[in-house]
Amino acid sequence: MANLFDYLLWRGDLTFNKSPFNPVDNIILSQLSYLPLDGIVPGLDEKDGISIAQAAAIFIQRMANNTLQSQVMFEADPSLIDTLGRTDRFKNCILHSYVNHMDVVREKQFAALCIDTGDFTFVAYRGTDGSVVGWKEDFNMSFSAVVPAQLEAVSYLEKIAKKVRGPLFPGGHSKGGNLAIYAASSCAKRLQHRIAGIYSNDAPGFHRQFIESAGYQKMCQRIHSFVPQTSIVGMLFEHGKDHTVIKSSQTGILQHELYSWEVAHNDMVHLDSIDQGSRFVDKTLREWIGSLDNEHLRQFSETLFGILNDAEIKSLSEDGADWPKAAVRMIQSLGNIDRDTRKNIRRMLAALFTAAKDNIDMLLQPDDENGDSGSGGN
Repeated sequence: MANLFDYLLWRGDLTFNKSPFNPVDNIILSQLSYLPLDGIVPGLDEKDGISIAQAAAIFIQRMANNTLQSQVMFEADPSLIDTLGRTDRFKNCILHSYVNHMDVVREKQFAALCIDTGDFTFVAYRGTDGSVVGWKEDFNMSFSAVVPAQLEAVSYLEKIAKKVRGPLFPGGHSKGGNLAIYAASSCAKRLQHRIAGIYSNDAPGFHRQFIESAGYQKMCQRIHSFVPQTSIVGMLFEHGKDHTVIKSSQTGILQHELYSWEVAHNDMVHLDSIDQGSRFVDKTLREWIGSLDNEHLRQFSETLFGILNDAEIKSLSEDGADWPKAAVRMIQSLGNIDRDTRKNIRRMLAALFTAAKDNIDMLLQPDDENGDSGSGGN
């Protein structure tokens, strides 16, 4: 059950000149986008960059001084950048153009940075962080043709294309993968030829209209889409192409974390298909969303996040000690919802439970044989 840290142990002494970029490098650089690198990596409008080795040294020092502890989203992230800074493969890569924007009014959460290997630039888009704003933007995808983070992702990619030379690899995890695909498909045609590949790691999809657009169809063959065997997030909405299924050492929603994805030398461990649990969630959510119009989905989102806002919850990863008080405020807020809205929410939840009940037999069916289907060469 080797993971990306084992890969760094096995292959970290090989530069990109000796061993070309591969899917494991993709998940490593996508995960790097989650690190709070404010004040460490130069911003989009700055000319300079900083090596991963230098950034790692500063980051670890700040961790030791307890100035970043509360901002780290994944427990293993400090170990990741520390390890990268010690490997020949990554330590001299240059980080630059870091942005981290949160806009409560526009309901936008966007962050990205670039990793320059000397031969190409990986444009890493961050997925959803723990903020309520970030999660509400994700919910908005169910009824909005485009969300603010997607528009900023396009603008960011176009600015990067003017700033650097050589091939570009947009990529990301979760919402970050969605942003990478959206940006590559929607950017100016004159720079699309520079996009050598697009990496999407368990990312939600799009509305059918976007999948059928000329931009997406042009870039579709360059998309590398990966999901774990019990994918939930990666099954949402339309994708327009098949995924590569990856074996995870975790179960359920925990398989969403890239640290759980199993690797073998220059690739991840492949499986033949997603499991029955993933099919159940996919079919249930598709039927539920399909049974509601955009206005009902909007109302559901506004009501749910209105309750969280009234409860003064800013982050879904808040200190556990704060949740009892927040729960009381949420219950009080529920009482303030008007009768018609409450009736509509009950109707929508009933539709969700009905869809789940109609598909429950899927969980009782045996999974297809999920043998390994290849895990890369040396």
